[in-house]
Amino acid sequence: MDAAALQNLSPEQKQAVMGQAQQQANQQIMTAMVESMTLACFDKCAGTSGDRLDSKEQSCLANCQDRFFDVRKAVQDSLEKRQR
Repeated sequence: MDAAALQNLSPEQKQAVMGQAQQQANQQIMTAMVESMTLACFDKCAGTSGDRLDSKEQSCLANCQDRFFDVRKAVQDSLEKRQR
């Protein structure tokens, strides 16, 4: 949507467009984070046990993913506090 089209929207429509843009941006951020987490955790935890993960590797992956989500939540909470 170009700037001229935005000028013709009502405030409610502008807010809806901005909300959709924010949702798309958030989705892209989450996708990138999951890809990063997957690569980092797999590199850290997956060994050379063949084509399957053993129980130690599975536990490592679960813990690694939990730490990623804990950090994401802490960063999100911190950013929300700063915006208030």
